[in-house]
Amino acid sequence: MGKPDKRRWAQVVMLSCYALPAIPLAAVALPLYVVVPTFYAQNVGLPIAAVGTALLLIRLLDAASDPIIGWLCDRLFIGSGRRRTFFLLSLPLTALAAFMVFWPSSGAGVGYLGFWGALLSVGYTATLLPYTAWGAELSTDYRGRSVVSAFREGATLIGTLIAVVLPFAVGLDRIDGFHGLAAVAVLTAVLLPAAGVLAVKTVPEPANRSTTRLSLADSLRFVARNRPFARLVVAFLLNGFGNAIPATLFLYFVSERLDAAELRGPLLFLYFLFGILGVPLAVWLSSKAGKHRTWCWAMLIACAVFVFAGFLGAGDIVAFTIICAATGLLLGFDLALPPAIQADVIDYDTANSGEQRSGLYFAAWGLATKLSLALSVGLVFPVLAWSGFDTSGGQRMPEMALVTLSALYAWLPILPKAAAIAVMWNFPLGEDAQRSLRAQIDATAGRGKAVDKESAPPAAVARRRRQAQIERKPDA
Repeated sequence: MGKPDKRRWAQVVMLSCYALPAIPLAAVALPLYVVVPTFYAQNVGLPIAAVGTALLLIRLLDAASDPIIGWLCDRLFIGSGRRRTFFLLSLPLTALAAFMVFWPSSGAGVGYLGFWGALLSVGYTATLLPYTAWGAELSTDYRGRSVVSAFREGATLIGTLIAVVLPFAVGLDRIDGFHGLAAVAVLTAVLLPAAGVLAVKTVPEPANRSTTRLSLADSLRFVARNRPFARLVVAFLLNGFGNAIPATLFLYFVSERLDAAELRGPLLFLYFLFGILGVPLAVWLSSKAGKHRTWCWAMLIACAVFVFAGFLGAGDIVAFTIICAATGLLLGFDLALPPAIQADVIDYDTANSGEQRSGLYFAAWGLATKLSLALSVGLVFPVLAWSGFDTSGGQRMPEMALVTLSALYAWLPILPKAAAIAVMWNFPLGEDAQRSLRAQIDATAGRGKAVDKESAPPAAVARRRRQAQIERKPDA
């Protein structure tokens, strides 16, 4: 085996070790908001309104903690590096809090859920933000970043599949003994610290290319002036909103519109399975057509597929299975490509501000994700209620409610996705522009300025000139 093959396998091993913590992190995220509310209401015996209020407050805390933790993980410099250090320090809190939330005693109350749920929310954010920032900085290459993102997001989908199957396979019909959520608790408590330590020992700390430190106010001003980031985050929010609507309504659509409640689990599994297959396809196609154009084509095809879903009715299982496979495949594009583009956007900021602040940018990214989920829930459920949609009484569903469900599930997502395509089609940071930014960053960092100094090398004229060039001329 020659040296290039050895280097290639070494990179695969390193990226696999980096991706491994994404499995338990994904296994935590889905049950927390999908399984926990029903489990605490039905098995623990808490009032559903109290559970809902506790989870709402936890989500608000989660949103508020993002920018604080993002800013801190850009500033913490200890021993193993700012990314790996913050990530490593957060693991015990995240693992312990997940264990406590997922394996409560029969006497657990709302205060128990609120306390441990809040700690899990903060711990999860403190683990995820430096972890994704670490990945964004592992490669400085336009195409290489897609590969890093693909490894992580592929592992995320594997963790999601585990979270879909494991709780229901073990069983969620009791509070005493070993139940489905307890299985997730054990998995998280064991795998998250082990995978995290392995990643820290195996994967290097990325080079910090900062040449200055900015105050929080100055940092936010540079973020506000980062036009490529503004375009990307708007497109991400729109597309995320378009994806969140069918995700929110999936179980209802299968059980009520298709009259196939028994197939909800298998169809959901199929969707995420094809998502895993879509990740390497997204990386390969983006190496040919560019990341933003490939993402746009994926969104466009998803819109075309969703058009057909709106015409399905009871018994159309085969057609919907094909739609699940197709949209699952395209999910891989939505997961792998935007974070890789985000890394390029951070380069734009680093070149202009002098400080590499991936943590703060991924915090803003996380806020956009949470906002898209909140918007979908806040819109679709009131509209469904207005149409007469009600599953509580066992009565026959009005036709108006079923038509509304189909329209919301299949056709409403097309509008925000089409808007996201329009925003991203002529995105200015293609491969040539990104390579030029990296050359500028490396040249500035190479002049030897220390990151603990309060002022960067002047270079203001060059930065403004480069910024103007990027904003004037799209890179198709």
